[in-house]
Amino acid sequence: MQSKKNIILHLAVLQLMIIISNVAITKSQGHWYCPPSANTSNCINSNSYVDCHGQNVSCKAYSCTPQSPGCSCMIGSYNCSSNCSYEASPKVCSCNADNCHCLNDMINSPNSLQKTTAENIMNFVDQIANMTGLMSAEAAENYLKTVDDTQEKVSDLVRDEDKSKLVSYGNSYLNAFESLVSALVKPTETHNLLNISLDNTEVRVLAVGPNASEKNIPSVSTEKAIMDINIFEIAKSSPSGSAAVAFMSYKMIENLLKPDFFNTSNDTIKTMMSTVISATLLQTNNTKLTKPVIFTFRHIREFDPSGSLSCVYWNISEWIVDGCSVLETNSSYTVCSCVHLSTFAIIMQTSRPTESNLLLELLNSVCVIVGLVFFSLALLTFALCQWSPGVNNVARINICISLLQAHLLFLLRGKFLSLIRRQQVLCAVIAGLLHFLFLSAFVWMFIEGVLLFICVKNLSQISSKKREVLNSGFLCVIGYVVALVVVCVSVGLVPEGYGSEHCWIKHDKGFIWSFLGPVCVILALNMILFIKIVITLNSTLKTLNAEVSQMKQSKVMVFKTLAQFVVLGCPWILGFFSNVSMVLEILFLILNSQQGTFIFLIYCVLNNEVRQQYRKFFRCLCCGRKKL
Repeated sequence: MQSKKNIILHLAVLQLMIIISNVAITKSQGHWYCPPSANTSNCINSNSYVDCHGQNVSCKAYSCTPQSPGCSCMIGSYNCSSNCSYEASPKVCSCNADNCHCLNDMINSPNSLQKTTAENIMNFVDQIANMTGLMSAEAAENYLKTVDDTQEKVSDLVRDEDKSKLVSYGNSYLNAFESLVSALVKPTETHNLLNISLDNTEVRVLAVGPNASEKNIPSVSTEKAIMDINIFEIAKSSPSGSAAVAFMSYKMIENLLKPDFFNTSNDTIKTMMSTVISATLLQTNNTKLTKPVIFTFRHIREFDPSGSLSCVYWNISEWIVDGCSVLETNSSYTVCSCVHLSTFAIIMQTSRPTESNLLLELLNSVCVIVGLVFFSLALLTFALCQWSPGVNNVARINICISLLQAHLLFLLRGKFLSLIRRQQVLCAVIAGLLHFLFLSAFVWMFIEGVLLFICVKNLSQISSKKREVLNSGFLCVIGYVVALVVVCVSVGLVPEGYGSEHCWIKHDKGFIWSFLGPVCVILALNMILFIKIVITLNSTLKTLNAEVSQMKQSKVMVFKTLAQFVVLGCPWILGFFSNVSMVLEILFLILNSQQGTFIFLIYCVLNNEVRQQYRKFFRCLCCGRKKL
């Protein structure tokens, strides 16, 4: 209540100053300034004022009538002019004082807001900016709160406005805030830091005097941004030895100065990645920077690794990059260097999504789920069916185990990414697990390729000598320890390399090659093995006689061998070219998600012994139901 009385008192003093300062003008030109009407709750009460005809009348808005001379508005009063106009707000009243309202009424009164336009509010904001020379620091701070409160209202009112209106309103706000903040600077011999936090705006004013010590000057920062400026050197270069810098952070200005106002040659989606900030030098004639200013922006939206970040500043009607550059960036922050002061922001450009991308996401989810089903069926078959002693399924079983866990974790990570990302440690752990599981799967694919090559070369089961060398224990050591060593070395060298925005391996410092490097080596070796397998199989089949049974068996053998192309992970090579063609991307997606399907088809469905055991199982199942 006391603060409200203080505001009213300051407004009354301000009104009196306006009236007194304009007495000479109004008498000579026939202009009279009417005090605010008494019938609005937030205006200053007054028993009477001078109307357009110089008569003392009761204080009501309609007393200033649209008769000749007419009326128009100004802050805290009505201006009666002979030409029925006033430069500060020519369209607010349309020569009818009955349409005038106090700015606080427009902001806080729902009924008033229904009749209020954004243009009306912005005209009052412009008038406030033009009056800062008459304000005390306390009055300026009160008006700062009032202007701040209008931002949300105006943002709601201008959603469908064209660019020119948005630009005009945005510039008006920037001008009003800078003008009001300039009135807040207080003289100091050492240094002084003023902090003002409003609903939609944060203001920091750092003033440095002639007796300031450089090491004692505090940093200037808001919740979402930090400014590193050498204000001490700027003050020393000033004749007075003093200087001040204002640093403002706006939450709502991006609704007016939209990221789409960043004009680029390519058609991309522009996203505001930071709050809009302004920095300006005050109370000094020396506006030359001794060195570039460094701004650190905290990202307010999710960072897309495929996006491009730009440090931009507002240049009257558009965002441009002249004089600003990105020094470094990560998923949370971007550091910019600028050689001048202005209004700044971080804008991210990303490619526009297409309908085909949405279809690919759906196709990917469906294919991964289908693949998980067949991985599970293959594992059940390997576990429950009886196999010939000479059949070595250890590689196939472990391929299924590794890829089943990797694809399941990959699917769950995508589903709950927004929740997982909040826990950075959990995000990094999931990235490390995915790294290990996929690498172990590739090592097992290589082992399977070696075993298949030996099998085809001998056209029989692996000899006993080779079984002694390639026993299950030895293969497990190779399959998992190699992948574990790669992951442990990666963690030791770059511990911060895990936990990107998508909870995967970060691309910083080329760390992604801790995964791509081993994968490329294994894929190259498997391609060589596969080519040798095909050549060896072809030469072997030529030596066989042409009996029907043998030919039939040979065709099955050829199909199994060709299907091994997928089992060995060779289609992963398509991933390096998936951006070239939509067809390649779809093939990559389908083939890699269906490794479990091909394993189940080759080693379960097309295996005669397994099919017989399937028949026995289903007969028993049917007989059991009949007995029930």
